[in-house]
Amino acid sequence: MSDSNRSRLNTIRIVFFVAAGILLLRAMDLQLIDDTYSNRAAATAVDKYTLYPSRGLIYDRNGKLLTNNNPVYDVMVTYNQVDEKMDTLKLCNLLGLKKEEFEKRLNKNFRSARYSKRKPFVFLSTISSRTAAHLQESLYEFPGFFVQIRNVRGYPHRNAAHVLGYIREVNSKEVTSSYRPGDYIGGSGLELEYEEELRGKKGARFVLKDNLGREVSSYKEGKIDTAAVSGKNLLSSIDVDLQIYGEKLMQNKTGSIVAIEPATGEILAFISAPTYNPNLMTINRERGKYYQALLRDSLKPLFNRATMAKYPPGSIFKSVIGLIGIQLGVVNPYQGMGCPGYYKYNNVRVGCRNHPTPSNIGIALKYSCNSYFIDAFRDIVDIESFYSPQVGLDTFDHYLYRFGLGNKLGIDFPQEQKGNVPTTAYYDKIYPKNKGSWKSPTIMSVGIGQGEMEMTGMQMANLAAIIANRGSYYTPHLAKQFIDSDVLIDEKYRTRRFVGIDAQNFEPIVDGMESVVATGTGRRGQVTGVRTAGKTGTVQNPHGEDHSTFIAFAPVESPKIAISVYVENSGGGSRYAAPIAGLMMEMYLNGELSKSQKYVEKTMLEADLNGE
Repeated sequence: MSDSNRSRLNTIRIVFFVAAGILLLRAMDLQLIDDTYSNRAAATAVDKYTLYPSRGLIYDRNGKLLTNNNPVYDVMVTYNQVDEKMDTLKLCNLLGLKKEEFEKRLNKNFRSARYSKRKPFVFLSTISSRTAAHLQESLYEFPGFFVQIRNVRGYPHRNAAHVLGYIREVNSKEVTSSYRPGDYIGGSGLELEYEEELRGKKGARFVLKDNLGREVSSYKEGKIDTAAVSGKNLLSSIDVDLQIYGEKLMQNKTGSIVAIEPATGEILAFISAPTYNPNLMTINRERGKYYQALLRDSLKPLFNRATMAKYPPGSIFKSVIGLIGIQLGVVNPYQGMGCPGYYKYNNVRVGCRNHPTPSNIGIALKYSCNSYFIDAFRDIVDIESFYSPQVGLDTFDHYLYRFGLGNKLGIDFPQEQKGNVPTTAYYDKIYPKNKGSWKSPTIMSVGIGQGEMEMTGMQMANLAAIIANRGSYYTPHLAKQFIDSDVLIDEKYRTRRFVGIDAQNFEPIVDGMESVVATGTGRRGQVTGVRTAGKTGTVQNPHGEDHSTFIAFAPVESPKIAISVYVENSGGGSRYAAPIAGLMMEMYLNGELSKSQKYVEKTMLEADLNGE
């Protein structure tokens, strides 16, 4: 062999040995030092972990926090990954479960759409952080089980429970691509109304697991993982300080308070009494017990009286009668009528308090004269230009619908009721002997806000806002805006609506309502140093003490607040509804109470109308 060939062969040998050495070193690194690939080789499954977003926060109109998010831990399980040979007793001891309860929680109805053997479901919810930490230390011993962190609502204040609502677990009908068994969803209030915006968007993390169920590494280095997107934060229209004060005034009473900013339709206070501590309804192991106790409470604290209770409005409705009568030309606001202390037609007699002769509509409102407004209502129904009282009532109802009565106002709140406006069809049905036989005297109780006429507290407050605005309103709403978001509240809440009554026709009614508060039946609804207009109502109650109601707005010249107060079983409107409304408006407008109002406040706070 020549020297050149021998040199070439040696070069090849050197290259071969160097390459072999490099391969041996790499193999040693992979097998003895770096366990990445050996672990991946042992991986037998890819698991998907859902990353839950933080729910959007809710603030009051001044930026004060109304809700927060508290972390909770759920034990999740995937049935098909559970090892029958694992130490079940140890897991039960860690979680504080009995063997029977363990079996019940693990063995679900997998034939239903709610559960799948291949997908994780909640085995045990809301365990403590301490229990979660102990479980994490031994989790590798329990294949198929893992701990998931989520957020539940907490409430910095014990107030606004009906406004905010609560969250709950989804039911079987709500399981969709967006919700899985064990997920939380808004159950009432703003939590339900704005669920889509508040809930955020889930993320996902994919991991490789070995045959013991232990996490090996991220799948595809996390390239297909997605981050959770937090829900949008909501700035509500509620003034939490006014809300807290109103709930305080309504302690030991049954009824509602609704306060609205007339210029925008934003709801400043939204109170249903009795109420409850919203923290009792946050998701925890004791929630079911609290919920059942609230359901059993005879005063029905879960029932929202501000939007769901339908009440006869009583004498506050006389303002509507006057407005429609003036608009139709059947009522001269500057002309009076005699009142002998009652209104009588044939054998029907309606009492009226002893008061001076109402020389105009303002005086009639001041003394809440039943005779005046029954006559006005009958004149509307029997207006000469119409052919029958049925046509007259239809025209009257047309205006009521324009006022937002007899239909849902469309507020951004679930389960709103529409109240009731009696129609010709209704009266034809209850007086069927000879269709059309009923006349205005048959239904004259509507003229004083009794009979079949019904309104919600929200509608009453909106009526006050309409009068304050002299004929227009914005649909009442609880959302001002979503913070740092391009999502807008619905356009209908930014659209001004007109009720079809000329603005000048409101002035005699406003003058009359101002005199009601200044020197009439609503004197206890005064606001110190502020011109205030209002109307009291005493609603007949066949089951006990009459109900007390009051609507008002202030200041008269540039209204900042319109309010309705309804207190059940409390007597005349001047006893409780008017003073409570006066206190609310004074606190909102002046920031504090005058010396005389502090005495009124003491009386209201000490009153217990729900006592046995």
